[in-house]
Amino acid sequence: MASEIPRAELDRLKKLWAYEEELYSRGLASVAGVDEAGRGPLAGPVAAACVMLPRGAMIPGVNDSKKLSAKKRLEISRVIKETAVCYRVETVDAETIDKINILNATYLAMRRAVAGLTVSPGVVLVDGREITGADFKQTAIVGGDTKIFSIAAASVLAKVYRDELMIAYDELYPAYGFAKHKGYGTAAHIEALKEYGPCPIHRRSFIKKFIAGGGSI
Repeated sequence: MASEIPRAELDRLKKLWAYEEELYSRGLASVAGVDEAGRGPLAGPVAAACVMLPRGAMIPGVNDSKKLSAKKRLEISRVIKETAVCYRVETVDAETIDKINILNATYLAMRRAVAGLTVSPGVVLVDGREITGADFKQTAIVGGDTKIFSIAAASVLAKVYRDELMIAYDELYPAYGFAKHKGYGTAAHIEALKEYGPCPIHRRSFIKKFIAGGGSI
């Protein structure tokens, strides 16, 4: 209940909803937000989530996923799923990232996530730049994961989903420490790459670029 949310948090949530509320007040029937997780790692897929929430749904704690702890993200993701009209998370694997590049792979994951919704959104709000090749109405908002409720919610779902995948991959490839760094280029990850070489979920193009940029493996 909104009445049970502390005033400061309620004010913050209402501010996050302001842009979407304006769209609804103009007569738009449905709005969805989409965001990604995992563009930068040396290993693992890129993930994208699209979420449509009931108008004005107040979920305490919703924020840009990078501003939340892993525990908090998990808690909030469960509430988002329970509250959402619909949501979808899609991934694009490392092999495809190497073939079409990370930007195109991210857009592909986003298009798949939007297409997977069970309710067609009147508009999709996108964090950053517009999604190329999209067949739906969209509005891109720079820094949307800190400004727009549904984009922030999507960022949480995408991050939680991808982190859980990387934890599962850690069991398959325990030498690399994926459960700890989620595929990012930490010192421990680089040392593991030096010793064992890349595994099937490593992004060869990223490793090549890392080496070309002066990082030796």
